[in-house]
Amino acid sequence: MNLEQYFRDIQDFPKEGILFKDITPLLLNAEAREKMTETLLSTLKDKQIDKVVGVESRGFFFGTLLAQKLDAGFIPVRKPNKLPYETISATYELEYGQDTLEIHTDAIKKGDKVLIHDDVLATGGTAKAVCELVERLGGEIVQCNFLIELSFLNGREKIKENEIFAAVTY
Repeated sequence: MNLEQYFRDIQDFPKEGILFKDITPLLLNAEAREKMTETLLSTLKDKQIDKVVGVESRGFFFGTLLAQKLDAGFIPVRKPNKLPYETISATYELEYGQDTLEIHTDAIKKGDKVLIHDDVLATGGTAKAVCELVERLGGEIVQCNFLIELSFLNGREKIKENEIFAAVTY
């Protein structure tokens, strides 16, 4: 199954000059969704994963599926003021601005083996910020995995000390 056919390009979203990769066609198709889940799990077979971190908001879709299949806890990383308990935060650069992410301070225990999941690896700013949050809480990053990598933006360079997997690369 060619998973690329389930991504739709949206020009000038969220701002002019950005080509957005829309994953909603993938979410609509049960067979493609299952194939993507299997693909994301394929490199994790012999790895211990205690927690899966999903990045707001599109990282939640497959992050929760991965956590369920791995019998692991799921941790949402969210934009500011969305999490109800004590948080730590990291600010990062996007290809079209700046943003901040937060995680609960009790979400990861020292030594937890963590899988970080998001939909797209673009410039790497978001992934780097999430890696910093996980490490500040004492987690050990097993892998950063993504539905899509936009390799021409060189985001991999910002998180190169980690194992990285992308199901589809452009």
